[in-house]
Amino acid sequence: METLNFLMQGFDVATRPTNLLVALFGAFVGTVVGLLPGLGPINGVALLLPLAFALGLPPETALILLAAVYLGCEYGGRISAILLNVPGDAAAVMTTLDGYPLARQGKAGIALSLSAVSSFIGSIIATCGVVLFAPLLAKWAVAFGPAEYFVLMIFAIACLGGMVGDKPVKTLMAALIGLALATVGVDSTTGVYRFTFDSVSLSDGIQFVIVVIGFFSVSEILLMLEKTHGGQQAVKASGRLLFNFKEFCLSFWTMIRSALAGFVIGTLPGAGATIASAMTYMTEKRLAGPNGRFGNGDLRGLAAPEAANNASACGSLIPMLTLGVPGSGTTAVMIGALTLYNITPGPLLFEQQPDVVWGLIASLFIGNVILLVMNIPLVGLFSRMLAVPNWVLVPAITVISMVGVYAVHSTTFDLVLMIGLGVFGYILRKLDFPLSALILGFVLGELMEDNLRRALSISAGELSILWGSPITLTLWALVVLMLALPGIRWMRRRKQIKAQADASAA
Repeated sequence: METLNFLMQGFDVATRPTNLLVALFGAFVGTVVGLLPGLGPINGVALLLPLAFALGLPPETALILLAAVYLGCEYGGRISAILLNVPGDAAAVMTTLDGYPLARQGKAGIALSLSAVSSFIGSIIATCGVVLFAPLLAKWAVAFGPAEYFVLMIFAIACLGGMVGDKPVKTLMAALIGLALATVGVDSTTGVYRFTFDSVSLSDGIQFVIVVIGFFSVSEILLMLEKTHGGQQAVKASGRLLFNFKEFCLSFWTMIRSALAGFVIGTLPGAGATIASAMTYMTEKRLAGPNGRFGNGDLRGLAAPEAANNASACGSLIPMLTLGVPGSGTTAVMIGALTLYNITPGPLLFEQQPDVVWGLIASLFIGNVILLVMNIPLVGLFSRMLAVPNWVLVPAITVISMVGVYAVHSTTFDLVLMIGLGVFGYILRKLDFPLSALILGFVLGELMEDNLRRALSISAGELSILWGSPITLTLWALVVLMLALPGIRWMRRRKQIKAQADASAA
């Protein structure tokens, strides 16, 4: 009952005219950013973060804007995946496997409308999960001390290496680069200057907005400049524009299962929508067995990743709000938004800033309804945006990025640093390093250091405090498990390859 009262209080905040307009604007911008190949939710949120701060929006309004962009990007990524066979972001990769074959068969309208409803169902189920479980987890998380928080953040980084497919070493290295960047500036405890190279501009450290826009927007601009063509021809949504009842029934339980699985995966620190969509797609493919047409236009193969990636996006807000640990690269940017407003995410946030927390949660319900109503009738408009040439897109992103960074401190040094980090980010992306892991490392760096120092000051320098409670021991066990997962998967693949080789030799 108490939770319901807080949720009603949140709807009071979310339904204010300003917040409704902001949610509508964010949903539209997010959908556009999501459908443009390569941009994705982190870029969308990164571009609007300095704008929200420069406009002086209150913290709850700024978070509602960023959350609407986040959800909109998850919706929008499916449009280019279905019509172009080019995923708008990494989470939409699995959508291409059955979405594009459906479009080639003249069922683009059916695919787009069913994927919009799948996204809606996934998001609503996950948002209900946030309402039910976030307050409970926040109460439990009050038991966390500095040692528990430090080990929790190590677990978040270990999750990245253990769950990100075939490049765990590069993922962990990217996270370590982020941790290293977080050490630049004056040491808050000793007052010593660290890695500033005698530059006064670096004495306060590298600003979060510069890191995000440099590594994501500038590196994306450089990648776009490699492509000189003006846009790929999209498959037109001909024939029926809406799915029928039989097609909905075929996919309904797939949506429910995938939404629940996506929500659970999203709550794991660092897991993210990409893993959720891949795992649910493979699960549904196994469940369908020989009766499925996965890879050739199966509606269940479209519904599963779409429900999962949207559910995961909402689920990733739980560790952000309750533990102060980002559940994904995008929520890492949102934590940065909270810190710009001097708000510390964590279990006390529910008590100290209920308007911010419950306004955000209520806006998820409203944002999803806006996106569903917007996405079905405006499919034609969105599909025309896919033909936007790079010579228009690149200058627009460049101007928005530079204005956003300059608005924070009004110094040219920030612009130069942004470009330098962007070039570095471009090199890392060419070498296939995941930049979302770097952002997670950067966000967690200062928190890890502060909590480690507090823990050691409590124990008078005794390291045993880091494994001296049941919570820390459990977390260390999970860290070991996550670090062992890539090795286990490698050994399993080797056994399968060997078994196949033996079978072919026989």
